[in-house]
Amino acid sequence: MENWFTLDRIDVDTHIISEYRHWEETHCYLLEGRERCLLIDTGLGICNIAEEVKKLTDKPVAAVATHIHWDHIGGHEYYPEFYAHEAELNWLNGEFPLSMDTIRGMVIDRCDLPEGYDVNNYKFFQGTPTRVLHDGDTINLGGRVITALQTPGHSPGHLCFWEPQRGYLFTGDLVYKDTLFAYYPSTDPQAYLTSLEKIASLPVKGVFPAHHSLDIQPEILIRMRDAFRQLNVDGRLHHGSGTFNYGDWAVWL
Repeated sequence: MENWFTLDRIDVDTHIISEYRHWEETHCYLLEGRERCLLIDTGLGICNIAEEVKKLTDKPVAAVATHIHWDHIGGHEYYPEFYAHEAELNWLNGEFPLSMDTIRGMVIDRCDLPEGYDVNNYKFFQGTPTRVLHDGDTINLGGRVITALQTPGHSPGHLCFWEPQRGYLFTGDLVYKDTLFAYYPSTDPQAYLTSLEKIASLPVKGVFPAHHSLDIQPEILIRMRDAFRQLNVDGRLHHGSGTFNYGDWAVWL
């Protein structure tokens, strides 16, 4: 299980915990306040993210997911206090639309698994959140207040997390460099545009995605919004219209 996680730091009390040995290159974010911490996404669940978090803080930690997909809630089992959006509670209760065989296939896809890891033991986390989040709800960590913004498109209850005091926007799977996924039946291309309109209007100073390159600047929010606007004008913002490439990012509809 050595070297599964890579640790980086945004500032003195904001850390990145990454899983680069899977092709999706998942990033989780630990935000530390005076009283407690928030862990935004808990990764794939192949290795124990809680052990990495303990290296960074001894304060109480609550977990929250940008959305209830397998690669974002894998470490939720270590956090009895966790939050989720109301629109995806059914996915935490046996109604996720993919089978375990499909999920396990995605776990091992292009992945440098730890020696001895048995993917047949992989589970899709299920549970009842200690707090149900809605658009605009705030999470107070003591000296740090994080706002949950409902940003559907990639999934019905997708959340971005906005910290206005620092200008940080944690974008989950709504915004990252590489191919955005908006083709699953549970995605909504029109809602995706509405969500991009919402976050592109914020005074963002730092964009922190859930996957791939961390070399990403706030200007991408405007570019993505404008591209989705044009797809809509062209009558292409719907499932089945194809993949559209914009250089450092693309969208699969």
